[in-house]
Amino acid sequence: MSALESPRGVRSSRSARFAVFVLVLVLLTGAYRAGIFEQLREPERAARTLVELGAWGYLAFVVAFALLQPFGIPGTVFVVAAALVWPWPIAFALSMTGTMCASVVGFAFARFVARDWVSKRIPARFRKYDDALATRAFTTVFALRLIFWMPPLLHASFGISKVRFWTHFWGSLVGYLLPLFLLSYFGQKLFDAVRQAPPAAWGALGSVAILLAAGAWLLRRRAARRAGVAASAATALES
Repeated sequence: MSALESPRGVRSSRSARFAVFVLVLVLLTGAYRAGIFEQLREPERAARTLVELGAWGYLAFVVAFALLQPFGIPGTVFVVAAALVWPWPIAFALSMTGTMCASVVGFAFARFVARDWVSKRIPARFRKYDDALATRAFTTVFALRLIFWMPPLLHASFGISKVRFWTHFWGSLVGYLLPLFLLSYFGQKLFDAVRQAPPAAWGALGSVAILLAAGAWLLRRRAARRAGVAASAATALES
């Protein structure tokens, strides 16, 4: 019997799950009583309030990021909002802190609180990285964070995998650095450029997006057709 399967291991696992559950519940209750959720309903009011609160505004932002992003609110919304509210060094620091906290919350929820429930809902596109996580954990975490950033399902996928907590933590931190820096530094400039763009530019951008989507669909269809032909040829050779 392994240490994890022993009565003491089971009790420790249950205690860890209960502790994480209580911590999340306390943080959610505190955020609600502080009016964070109410402030988020009005973006302009929320931005003004965050700036006026100073250091407390930083804390409110990080708490909201950490508690809402792992359960469905897109993290990009918080990162872009930070870039529009604060100077880029502050926005970058807050975005990194909030993103890491959200990643830890999502990871811990999947590993200690609802592992079985989460495991049934992880899509196949994340399952295929299990072997890589078992053999090249840090590199795989880094690459996936760099490419996909912070979808809640990726937090959960890491949580139910064999990757260790600190490997996940440092791999995520390094993987987040470049995309969050770019979005924090250029966020305000990009927002201003989009807001000032003429209607013709939006039409051209939409046309390019449609062409790119059609091209990607055609490439996928051609690749699937080739895979089908190769599979048929292999079956014919074996028969």
